[in-house]
Amino acid sequence: MSVAEKTQKKSGGLGETISVIVQALLLALVIRTVFFQPFSIPSGSMRPTLLEGDYLFVTKWAYGYSKHSLPFSPPIFSGRIWGADPERGDVAVFKFPPNPSIDYIKRIVGLPGDRIQMKGGQLFINGEGVPRVKTGEITNPDITETDRPVEVWRETLPNGVSYDTLDLTPNGVGDDTREFVVPQGHYFAMGDNRDNSSDSRFSVGFVPAENLVGRANIIFFSIAGGASPLEVWKWPSQMRASRLFNWVE
Repeated sequence: MSVAEKTQKKSGGLGETISVIVQALLLALVIRTVFFQPFSIPSGSMRPTLLEGDYLFVTKWAYGYSKHSLPFSPPIFSGRIWGADPERGDVAVFKFPPNPSIDYIKRIVGLPGDRIQMKGGQLFINGEGVPRVKTGEITNPDITETDRPVEVWRETLPNGVSYDTLDLTPNGVGDDTREFVVPQGHYFAMGDNRDNSSDSRFSVGFVPAENLVGRANIIFFSIAGGASPLEVWKWPSQMRASRLFNWVE
């Protein structure tokens, strides 16, 4: 084989490798943009439903697509295309309205036109109290993030969606609020950890439909103790095996 042939072969091999890498990156970008986006839970605001160290898939097509469906939210277009409305009770990922570079995950409890208020720790929608039943207490600090028993209340929205909420602090600052009227094209989002959640009652405010990224669907990995999933040597002691492949309710 001549020197020219060897050079051509090496050049062709390098070109093929680069082509495969570029195609793989483009495929990953399409999947992330159109279908699924992995998301890690950064805080305890959705306890006990979601815990820090949970890794989940968010379905991007659930609410259609906006500029926030793309990495870095390029201002290519405004509004949503192929849009669909969230259902009350959906656990949704959205861009933090005051700073869209930050992702938030909360539960959608208020739809456009709704009147939302907290009174005595109970959620009211359009003047009607949402039924809530105390189901017991949780003593596991991995779930509650505290070393004392915490009350658990099962809440059921008007459309039948039920989920658990934590009551860390009776008569907490978010237990009694003014009445919020949700504007058209916006949503009211709250964390299930009612006394430890920055949500639409506070700095988040109303969530514009354009800011919705997708709906949380399934937990594909979960690890406790602030460990990284890459620290495989910690899996035997820190992995929450019971949470793997659980649907988000």
